[in-house]
Amino acid sequence: MCGISGMIMKGNISPDMARLRQMNDAAKHRGPDGEGFYCEGKVGFGHRRLSIIDLSELGAQPMTYAGNTITYNGEIYNYIEIKETLKTRGYSFRSESDTEVILAAYSEWGMECVHQFNGMWAFAIHDPKKNLVFMSRDRFGVKPFHYGVTENCFLFSSEIRQILTQLNERKVDRQILFDFLFLGHHHHTNHTFFQGITSLGPGHNIILDLKNDSFTVSQWYSLAMNTDVRSLAFDDAQKLFEEKLNKAIHLRLRADVKVGTCLSGGLDSSYIATVAAKEYNAKAKEKFTAITAKSVEKESDESAFAEMVVKNAGLNWKVTCPQKEDMQAVMDDVIEAQEEPFGGPSVIMQYFVMRQAKDADCTVLLDGQAGDEALLGYDRYYAAYFLQQKSVLNKVKSYFNIIKNSKLNFASLFLYILYFNNVKVRAVRQLRRNNFIKKEFKSYFNIKLLEEISSASRNISALQFLEITKVQLQKLFKYEDRNSMRFSIEARVPFADYNVMELAYSLPFEYKAHNGWSKYILRKSAVNKLPEEIVWRRVKFGFRAPKNWMVNKASLLRVIKESEFLNSFINKNKISEGTDDISLWKLYNLAVWSEKFKVTF
Repeated sequence: MCGISGMIMKGNISPDMARLRQMNDAAKHRGPDGEGFYCEGKVGFGHRRLSIIDLSELGAQPMTYAGNTITYNGEIYNYIEIKETLKTRGYSFRSESDTEVILAAYSEWGMECVHQFNGMWAFAIHDPKKNLVFMSRDRFGVKPFHYGVTENCFLFSSEIRQILTQLNERKVDRQILFDFLFLGHHHHTNHTFFQGITSLGPGHNIILDLKNDSFTVSQWYSLAMNTDVRSLAFDDAQKLFEEKLNKAIHLRLRADVKVGTCLSGGLDSSYIATVAAKEYNAKAKEKFTAITAKSVEKESDESAFAEMVVKNAGLNWKVTCPQKEDMQAVMDDVIEAQEEPFGGPSVIMQYFVMRQAKDADCTVLLDGQAGDEALLGYDRYYAAYFLQQKSVLNKVKSYFNIIKNSKLNFASLFLYILYFNNVKVRAVRQLRRNNFIKKEFKSYFNIKLLEEISSASRNISALQFLEITKVQLQKLFKYEDRNSMRFSIEARVPFADYNVMELAYSLPFEYKAHNGWSKYILRKSAVNKLPEEIVWRRVKFGFRAPKNWMVNKASLLRVIKESEFLNSFINKNKISEGTDDISLWKLYNLAVWSEKFKVTF
């Protein structure tokens, strides 16, 4: 929806408006429709507006209501229902915006207001009466919130680049750097790649006391298991799941601008596109728009499946088919947009989808992100399921069921089980792959993180919790936020609706992965909505880039070899065109990133 920024000074100093404007201007791409500022005492807020709901000036920010002022990024999808409740309690409203509803909800419920919200958000509210600033981030961290503390002020923003405008020194966080290189993990803690810049955790609040210039961070939400759900018969659970997911899609169609959807041809995006199109086409004067990224390689091209959905749902289909040369041309811009290094080319494919959506004039785009985490869509969950079986008979049964109804064969499933069950195997593999890292930095190998993941990999619920809250969804939401907002597009994720996620997390394993069929409850919900070829697909590709996407390795190697940043911790003579593609990409990414953002080791 927008970009937010804030500068809260220590002592009795007022914010420097030139510096606040500098922060705000760094996020112009997030809000091309307007800007606004608020300065009261030591508190300064900035806002860049992407108009989605209530396009009039009455929806502009920062907004003041009942003496409290907010700068806010996101959408509260159930704002209409909350508004009606507040009206019965005597509240009145000037605008049709969800922003005003947040402020009224804060007046009514105080900081507990966040429990009323179904949506994605990052906001800061200045409450002069209580002499504090209240900051909050949504349950699963769909919208970003970064902060940093300098000698004389507290800074916050939607994107890291905004805080960087106020820092004299930019050093890399070494532990995050080496977690990325050794293990491929990042965004698994609240630390960013930039030393001194922190992400507010999903489902967390910050209360900044203006009297004594101190702040506290607290968790207001944690994903929990609902034991009542586990006793539901499958038919009842399936009906409830379908009801909640359809409601989540319905709520995310609320907008005063054009809405479209991503469509890969996989089950998650196909379901969302079909359900959304039925409602959208009934109300709008045009067909619902779907955006597909087509692969140039036949073995990874899902467009034929996407076309089935297009015909079945009556969609307006827009296809982008980036060539290897196209990917090469935008790689550096994607690195710039993402602000932090990332592990693979699928992020670049997503960039093309967002660019196509911009060309199609879709300001809002639905996406199937979080479906795999909610419904056990990854192959590693099969390994966890096998490992948690207590009897040999059950292990044998589960093994053959998985082989029968998934893309895994006998050998590949065995290797998955071995890999996810053995910390030493994983550690040796990662250390060998990263033999170019200088010996003195091998101590950064995060064996504790690896042990935590391996331990969770032996239990379905533990692994799912870890991936939803820590090692998986955070980076996926970050990728999507930066790619979409690069083109001033708001991405909405129905599977991350907390009602859907809580239900999915609480369902018995057999309802989510039945006899080897992943996402079983979603497949059953889709039976009368999607073509059979989509419902019972065993293999999915996702945003897969061409295998030979790094066509010009020589140019990548040249950048790697010339990087002063990389020279601090790698042996460049151990890097060649024979180095695996993943490692080459990571090093190239780091080299370009450190140069663009002027980061030192």
